[in-house]
Amino acid sequence: MWQKHITPSTPQEVVSILAKDKNAHIVAGGTDLVLELKRGGRSDIQTLIDISRLPDLDRITLDENNIIHLGAMVTHNHVAGSNLLRERAYPLTRACWEVGANQIRNRGTVAGNLLTASPANDTITPLIALGASITLLSPRGERTVALDEFYLGVRKTLMQDDEMLVDISFPALDENQRGTFIKLGLRQAQAISIINVAIVLDLGLRGVEKASITLGAVAPTIIHATEAESYLLGKELTEEVIAEAANLAMAASQPIDDIRASAAYRREMVRVMTQRGLRSLRDGTEQADFPRDPVLLWGKETQTSNHPAPIRKVGDPIVTKINGKEYIIENAEDKPLLAVLRSKVGLMGAKSGCGEGECGACTVYLDGKAVMSCLVPAARAHGAEIMTIEGIADAAKEQLHPVQEAFIHEGAVQCGYCTPGFIMSAAKLLEEKPEPTRNEIEQAISGNLCRCTGYYKIVNAIEEASKEKR
Repeated sequence: MWQKHITPSTPQEVVSILAKDKNAHIVAGGTDLVLELKRGGRSDIQTLIDISRLPDLDRITLDENNIIHLGAMVTHNHVAGSNLLRERAYPLTRACWEVGANQIRNRGTVAGNLLTASPANDTITPLIALGASITLLSPRGERTVALDEFYLGVRKTLMQDDEMLVDISFPALDENQRGTFIKLGLRQAQAISIINVAIVLDLGLRGVEKASITLGAVAPTIIHATEAESYLLGKELTEEVIAEAANLAMAASQPIDDIRASAAYRREMVRVMTQRGLRSLRDGTEQADFPRDPVLLWGKETQTSNHPAPIRKVGDPIVTKINGKEYIIENAEDKPLLAVLRSKVGLMGAKSGCGEGECGACTVYLDGKAVMSCLVPAARAHGAEIMTIEGIADAAKEQLHPVQEAFIHEGAVQCGYCTPGFIMSAAKLLEEKPEPTRNEIEQAISGNLCRCTGYYKIVNAIEEASKEKR
């Protein structure tokens, strides 16, 4: 694990540290890096430079040249909840919505997803289809690189050790352009892509004027289906044209056999998904199954921009507020937040389940948002507000939260290990949407796994709690 945790105040300070300390590494959401460190990888990393509270890096903007900009701290849920991106960059919005579950999307960043450089990462495919570029800052200044030229192979990029990604930019789609993203995973949430496909079309009076079809998880890097793109030019999207373009996309793929799928299955799914995507763009149904107001587990108010983090020197105690009470925590700089909550603070409600951000048993609220505490560096809690399962009841009235009451009434508990995480997700859902639909309940708990039940009583309990809360 890491030894030191630094909270910088500017991007320039970040790259200065990187230039001086060869064992330092940037951490943003930490959903990839912290997991890699916990597994024993990257033994060279001893210092984390936490940029998660650098001001203004979590902004999404549209400039006067019709270019969309995403800062380095724009999370997947920032994208999923953005009306601008849904209207002008839907392939990226859909891809971000397909990443992990809400607790992961509330921490994981688009920039981090790009820099991990796995061909199965969901946001790379649509951003290359959209013609994105990235801006990298170093002590020498800034440089901008086209995203489709950035990748050299699996987890290999052009990025230098002293560089920081500070901006992602791409042209906003205009009224004649349509796009979509389709992912195939082993399940509907918390799944790595078996394959994914992004399609962006310029549609004119004479058919397709320009096409971009990119394929993920079928080659060492994200690739264009160039023959399919060329074939579509000047053609109407008839069934015959769609079928042939899908066959050409399949021919462009270069997949491997692995534990998640065979190469033959991946090739066939490229054909099927390309066909589905082109049909949806022809029929205007690409957003039909995307929620109008997606569940984010942010609560009543969304945080529009980060505030500067309070100054804390390396080695100083972590001063944080947990369930409304201030704690001063010593010797915890090198630990995940979950370990500190349990071993240092004595709050045992958040459970250590998978330890990889997949089961949701460790769900807590960090500055109002639901997160997986097993993947949050403990020092990120300095100057923050945390709530755990122990804090959601009304202590003054000695009254349980409506979700807790409903879980008891509905018998929505068996072994109970997963229950705190479910209750935390459900309570945040009801704060955000007091009258959730059944589908919204399912969205809210997609990051929580239960190995005992069929989820029916859990869902019923949340429905009951929403009525009681009203």
